[in-house]
Amino acid sequence: MRLLLVEDDKSLGGFVRQGLREAGHEVDWETDGQTGLREALTGRHDLFILDVMLPGMDGLEVLAELRQREVRTPVLLLTALDAVDDRVRGLDQGADDYLTKPFVFSELLARIRALLRRPPLDVEPVLRVGDLELDIVRHEVRRDERRIELSRREFSLLEFFMRNAGQLLTRSQLAERVWGFDFFHDSNVVEVYVGYLRRKLDGPGSLTRIRTVRGMGYILDADDPA
Repeated sequence: MRLLLVEDDKSLGGFVRQGLREAGHEVDWETDGQTGLREALTGRHDLFILDVMLPGMDGLEVLAELRQREVRTPVLLLTALDAVDDRVRGLDQGADDYLTKPFVFSELLARIRALLRRPPLDVEPVLRVGDLELDIVRHEVRRDERRIELSRREFSLLEFFMRNAGQLLTRSQLAERVWGFDFFHDSNVVEVYVGYLRRKLDGPGSLTRIRTVRGMGYILDADDPA
């Protein structure tokens, strides 16, 4: 696949370009919005990776111009961790996904693979499983009307469970997706964080629970309220 990376941080951009090339992608890299837009309009790329904060023309302006010209190529936005408004605007303007900085490179690869498997603009800003609701843009989790406070790692872990509700997820899958490292078997980090989630999510009348499959992994189940 041929990707366009528009990132003005030369250290980060060089690292990402090298990693993407090692993963088998062709990568064109631009460092400002106007040049990035011109390159994006060539029609040569399968996916765009756009930083929001760019000189000359920011990433949201580039995105808006692309969608106005009916360029439907998938767009992955790179945004600051606390830039909720940027994420909302980006998704509203037609971004397909976003990734907050700092990020783990394996997560970037996973999101690229997911975007390349699906048609553009297929973003689910709110995930719902049973009585749980997770807003990936506003970084909020609710059970009915009660807001549940989660750490960044807990939120990422729950998001992965909810995107794969009803499916068995191994400890290795969870560790690679959330922590971004090759899983080492003497670590209990997954068990610890699953425990954190259970304590925060469980309550009287809860319809959703994380079930342990002994020796294999975990499943997020939603009970039928009937």
